[in-house]
Amino acid sequence: MTQAAQTALIAAVREALGPRAVIDDPADVAPWLTDWRGRYHGESAAILAPADTAGVAAIVRLAAEHRVPLVPQGGNSSMVGGATPPGDGTALLLSLRRLNRVRALDPQGMLAVAEAGVVLADLHAAAAAEGCRFPLTLGARGTATIGGLVSTNAGGTQVLRFGTMRALVAGIEAVLPDGAIYDGLSALKKDNRGYDLKGLLVGAEGTLGVVTAATLRLAPAIAARGVAWVGVTNPAEALALLRRMEAATPAIESFEILPQESLDAVLAYLPAARAPLAGRHPWHVLIEATASDPAAEPPAALLERLLAPALEAGQVADAVIAASEAQAEAFWALRDSISAAERAQGPAVQHDISVPVATMPAFMIEAAAACEARFPGTQASGFGHLGDGNVHFHVRAPAGVEAEAWYARAAPEISRFVHDLVVEAGGSISAEHGIGQMKRAELERLGGAARLGALRAIKAALDPLGIMNPGKLVSLAPGAPAP
Repeated sequence: MTQAAQTALIAAVREALGPRAVIDDPADVAPWLTDWRGRYHGESAAILAPADTAGVAAIVRLAAEHRVPLVPQGGNSSMVGGATPPGDGTALLLSLRRLNRVRALDPQGMLAVAEAGVVLADLHAAAAAEGCRFPLTLGARGTATIGGLVSTNAGGTQVLRFGTMRALVAGIEAVLPDGAIYDGLSALKKDNRGYDLKGLLVGAEGTLGVVTAATLRLAPAIAARGVAWVGVTNPAEALALLRRMEAATPAIESFEILPQESLDAVLAYLPAARAPLAGRHPWHVLIEATASDPAAEPPAALLERLLAPALEAGQVADAVIAASEAQAEAFWALRDSISAAERAQGPAVQHDISVPVATMPAFMIEAAAACEARFPGTQASGFGHLGDGNVHFHVRAPAGVEAEAWYARAAPEISRFVHDLVVEAGGSISAEHGIGQMKRAELERLGGAARLGALRAIKAALDPLGIMNPGKLVSLAPGAPAP
């Protein structure tokens, strides 16, 4: 029955939208069936690839008619299996990659309208050409798309100053599960027409509809930036430095923390990389300050002025300020390569979590010690965005284990242990990657009755057929299988 419905849907889409709207050669479909981390593999008979919002609406209407689930997909850079189809082949992929236009870019109003398939790096380039910028960046900027960033409420390294994607979305266009087009692109500052549909769709992971475009807030272009690498004894020392800097200036845009072992992994992974500081330090901080006014104090001079007394007082161990853009980019390359470097070391259970900023320094140390004591032979550490409480917490396998067997055996128990520590600290089991399929069981275990009840009620109201991204985020009922 499912195969017959899929065949009918594929034929109807091909007839309605033309041959380019259907990709069904298994060799062309195959690269899009596995998630970025290689942990989830699904099956799908075809990729449906509309060219515009009307095409998306047509496909969703036909999918509802034939009762065929759809899995929206952009750059396929989800860290939680959120864009991978179910393994039973019951769903078709809905690619947004052909919706790749920047429809409008207004440097006066500081707004851009970008379609779901626009790659983040391309939006950066388009904004730069107009003398402004889109102030959200992350390691996957060369593949991540606007639709996915909106649907996962992505974070990145500039949340400290500009907030997550939710804070940068001024309007949304989306196709709802019945095929209706919601036009909410107008960037109104005041709009009291009931429930915030934009807010519901941001972070919904494609389970309530398909984001087809977004109106995004821009920022003035950077006239100058300063980037510093600082060695510290512990995360508490780093947080104290951040608080002093924040009290002195609003120019601090990024404040990243990583342990020496993460830096060692990157240096081993990138043969041409060099350690920024001469000595080894238990912890390292990467700081970026920016200025949009050319007449303002140069950010590098600002960082030097703020770091000098901290060095003299012994509040930090060592520091260096990038002397060129090339050196600044080299510093950031170290930070951006941590996940890939640690993945190259061997299997690890990786967690994207958040805790209150004030407790993050202690959590990073205590949670690592607790994991290593609870799971002998493992190595645990965290790095991340100190200013917003987001910890990327990894527990690496003991040496010599077989990767897949260890992951299958150990990962669920390790994640439960880590997530219990997070909840005890008043935090969240997902900071910026979303829930996807990786964390759905843990959300049901720890989400709380009120939260889960509301999520299911919203899902049931907007997607009663359960055809939007099945198996992700939340099911229609506790323990319900994907349709």
